[in-house]
Amino acid sequence: MKKKSIEFWVSFTSCCFVLGGTNSEVKLSKASNHPEVKVEQPVAKPSKQQLQDSVLLDIVALEDYIPEIRTDLKYASQDNFMLQKLYVLWKKVYVQKSIADQLKKAQNRLHQLNPKLHLLVYDAARPLEIQRKMWEALDSIPPRERGKFVSSPYNKSLHNYGCAVDLTLCNDQGIPLDMGADFDDLRKIAYPSMESYYLSTGEITQEQVANRRLLRSVMRYAGFSGLATEWWHFNGCSKAYAKQHFKVIEHEDDVFNK
Repeated sequence: MKKKSIEFWVSFTSCCFVLGGTNSEVKLSKASNHPEVKVEQPVAKPSKQQLQDSVLLDIVALEDYIPEIRTDLKYASQDNFMLQKLYVLWKKVYVQKSIADQLKKAQNRLHQLNPKLHLLVYDAARPLEIQRKMWEALDSIPPRERGKFVSSPYNKSLHNYGCAVDLTLCNDQGIPLDMGADFDDLRKIAYPSMESYYLSTGEITQEQVANRRLLRSVMRYAGFSGLATEWWHFNGCSKAYAKQHFKVIEHEDDVFNK
């Protein structure tokens, strides 16, 4: 009986040891095959309005952001097609920062081609309230024709998003190059699409067209697109992109109250 008793306890202990070891292995196996997973809390996506507001904060004064680019804010003076001062608060040219970066690329390209030349910006961001005044000032022109010169305030202009620029080229003294037609000239001689015709009539010269082409070249290099009716106007993005990413500037003080 004693021998069997000893054998029983040895056998029982061995079973316990084996079972204990097996359970430990199962636990380890479960731990290795199914590691603890940390569940991250979902991050709330910003609303469209928040995205637009954050982009509006990126509006910069071009003179401060890119000193090598010259500016002459025409609508802050009477030197414009309306012959009146339209900007009351604005003394500088404002533009979306991303568009300013494109302008810097264009200026750098221009400097490579001719170190003595600079971009000279006449207008960029334009409050919608100013757009309305421009539209109404041309009320003698039918709306369809009027839209070739001033975008309807109801449709918005890329200027109203801070994504378009009106500009020319100038020398180191700030003197604009001759483009064959002035800024805001409503005549067809200002149309890039009519350059060949006016060259053939002798009303514009090869040098004037070459100046326009140089301006178009550096602007296109930086991702801008022009218009068929204004040699000075360039868009930094599409209207669809602007609507999705930027906020319309309604009033002059919007850029100060951002």
